[in-house]
Amino acid sequence: MSDRLAVRKTYKLYVGGKFPRSESGRTYEVADGRGHFVANAAWASRKDARDAVVAARGAFAGWSGATAYNRGQVLYRVAEVMEGRAAQFAEEVAAGEGLSAAKARAAVDAAVDRWVWYAGWTDKLAAVLGGTNPVAGPYFDFSMPEPSGVVAVLAPQRSSLLGLVSVLAPVLATGCTAVVVSSHQRPLPAITLSEVLATSDVPGGVANLLTGDAAEIGPWLAEHADVDGIDLAGAGTAAMELERSAAGTLKRVLRAPAEEPDWTADPGLSRMTPFLETKTVWHPIGV
Repeated sequence: MSDRLAVRKTYKLYVGGKFPRSESGRTYEVADGRGHFVANAAWASRKDARDAVVAARGAFAGWSGATAYNRGQVLYRVAEVMEGRAAQFAEEVAAGEGLSAAKARAAVDAAVDRWVWYAGWTDKLAAVLGGTNPVAGPYFDFSMPEPSGVVAVLAPQRSSLLGLVSVLAPVLATGCTAVVVSSHQRPLPAITLSEVLATSDVPGGVANLLTGDAAEIGPWLAEHADVDGIDLAGAGTAAMELERSAAGTLKRVLRAPAEEPDWTADPGLSRMTPFLETKTVWHPIGV
């Protein structure tokens, strides 16, 4: 009896809550740490990036307009579904990053914990970052953080899940919507995360995931006039040029680190505050 042939998977993009093929029809082979074929992934094009931005913009009003408590509950549901698929995540992280089974599972546990951590911040940001301002007059003056809009995220190239969660979750926790470009060589955890998002309570378009090459897609996102901010975590040597491109549309830019950081470290608020803007409201006292 002959050996059974494996079913070769070809994964798609995640845009607007759906899983379309790349507009260009391009795919590329994903290999494990030993160079063995794992799957085919879609290679996103400029048109795919534009479609993702349109989806993110369309979802922004509803996501940012939801109560902070509701956003926290939705994000916590994502963590629940991630926990249920922990074994699959661990297998993909181990294959892509060349980790032992134990280290891969530890990375997955840390990613789930990180997602829960950011989910817990949704209804606390206003209290921590907002406040009352003393003014010389019969007025109350309040400052409150608000989401700035659509954020493009170039995910870390090496940390395929924990790094990805560490850059995506804070964007969603602030009430912004996201267009994410995954790690080129290690996209499978990002693809599985998109399946988690699709089967959780996250509205379509809030998070959009593109597989492909950040060096190709990044410049288009940096120049796009309807993208309000960009996280250059996975930009590599192109970071400076992308900063220049982003300046043309006055984007909020979270600069790329000199080298990929230790994603297990306490993140603090440093990945949330860059994509928030402050609204100040005056109200007469006694009215």
